[in-house]
Amino acid sequence: MAEAGAPVVTAPARPQHAAPAPARGPAGRWWSPRGRERLLQLAFLVPAVVYLLLFFGYPVVQNVLMGFQEYTARTFYTGEAPFVGLDNYVAVLSSGVFSTALLNTVLFTVGSIAGQFVIGLAIAVFFHRRFPLSGFLRSLLLLPWLIPLIVSGAVWRWILDQDNGVLNRFLGAVGLADDPGWLTSTSLALIAVIGVNIWIGIPFNTTILYGGLQDVPQELYEAAALDGATGWRAFRHVTWPLLRPVVSVVLVLGVVYTIKVLDIILGLTDGGPANATQTIATQAYHLSFQEFRFGEGAALGNVLIVISLVFALFYLRANRRALTR
Repeated sequence: MAEAGAPVVTAPARPQHAAPAPARGPAGRWWSPRGRERLLQLAFLVPAVVYLLLFFGYPVVQNVLMGFQEYTARTFYTGEAPFVGLDNYVAVLSSGVFSTALLNTVLFTVGSIAGQFVIGLAIAVFFHRRFPLSGFLRSLLLLPWLIPLIVSGAVWRWILDQDNGVLNRFLGAVGLADDPGWLTSTSLALIAVIGVNIWIGIPFNTTILYGGLQDVPQELYEAAALDGATGWRAFRHVTWPLLRPVVSVVLVLGVVYTIKVLDIILGLTDGGPANATQTIATQAYHLSFQEFRFGEGAALGNVLIVISLVFALFYLRANRRALTR
């Protein structure tokens, strides 16, 4: 027993080390809450990726390969498609039809996009102010968009027929024209086809632009009105700047879609008369499925894809610069 008043000496306590954390390997990370969330995201993403690879990626790759092969109807029997390098591209680009098809493609695309956008924007602005039956009339505007394109082409071919068409009969009854050949004249056929394509594309432009107008705060119009900006000035300084992102989407999608329009032209004129409505898309179709020169048709289709990509990249870059100013 220790004496009273003597200092008590205690042994130093042993340092207690914390238990080592369990190692978390790859399996541990994947089964953590965050890992399970990532797995769930991948599970939803995989079907879309597989779909894109099967139905978009494979056809594009196959089309690129066919552009460098002598792929004809004989290939389906022999299985032979010899590599020809750039011969298909030289053949289609040096063809006398290509320059006409390229010019018609540009005119058709520019004319269709300009008409669809201007008319669609005007209709969207008109319906931006609610009035009786506005919802019903907006629903009627979707009809041209909902009708199958081959049906629209057949109806418009009957309307524009030179002998029995409704349009020529009406113009003749009022004494405005003497049965012009809308689809048989080399000077009118492309204009008629552009007009029909504008009619088909107006609902898409109107719907997207109307949705964009709904996102413009009403308070901005009220503030602009206090400064005297109403009507056209309000549209220029309030509506248009806030609508530009939507406009970019509409124009890019419109060009990418219009530049490859095929069914409307085939249904109305089949590229005629005398190649007056022949575009790159219809020429690629004729080479592949009428003349069975699949290699040249694929090469021309690849040219069309490159043109679409170049336009989309340049336009998006220019629009990004404009938005960052």
